[in-house]
Amino acid sequence: MTKASPQMMKTNAVRILAKSIYRDLEAQGFDEKQIVALATELISEVTDRISHREPAQLAAR
Repeated sequence: MTKASPQMMKTNAVRILAKSIYRDLEAQGFDEKQIVALATELISEVTDRISHREPAQLAAR
């Protein structure tokens, strides 16, 4: 059995978290359109943060 790398473990954790959040939102009565709107807002927040970083910070990642 191969040991998973930390990056692979994080990727899997993100996938599990996304499914869990989706199911929770659905259980709370949010429809697909509202869930997509939430995802869009999250992407917008990340994009905004990235766009405000210095070029040196981006290169270090």
